[in-house]
Amino acid sequence: MLLVPVSTESGLNIQLSPGKHSELIKQIIENFCPRFVPDGQVVYVGDTGSKWGYFDKAMMEDLNLHVDSHGKIPDVVVFDQTRRWLFLIEAVTSHGPVDSKRRIELEKIFKKSKVGLVYVTAFQTRAEMTRYLPEISWETEVWVAEAPSHLIHFDGARFLGPYEF
Repeated sequence: MLLVPVSTESGLNIQLSPGKHSELIKQIIENFCPRFVPDGQVVYVGDTGSKWGYFDKAMMEDLNLHVDSHGKIPDVVVFDQTRRWLFLIEAVTSHGPVDSKRRIELEKIFKKSKVGLVYVTAFQTRAEMTRYLPEISWETEVWVAEAPSHLIHFDGARFLGPYEF
């Protein structure tokens, strides 16, 4: 079986199970992160085969995050140390985007962290994104891999950043 190789700018190399989901995760890490989280540290990468493609336990503990193996952690978690933001990124290939229900779930999972939470939904194409437009939560970001230098912001007073409630 051919695995999907994923590399970060910091030199981290991950092997993911083959498939569309892993290909999108690869694009998130190799294209989204350098553009929008250039100094980000990958904390977690999900894998359809093993669930835990990569997990930086020490970083999770530093961020006061304790997620059990049955938790509904997003597909990719990246920490921006400079801005003290945690990017929670969902790769949509079969399951839905960060909708209002998912956003509440993520807030509960990451509530003990003392950093800002940034919610991002990633799609492979704009055509795929249009299927989910009515579901996407306000105050979140959308990134489309076929147009990697663009980010779509869903309302709110700020562009690309955490919201305080």
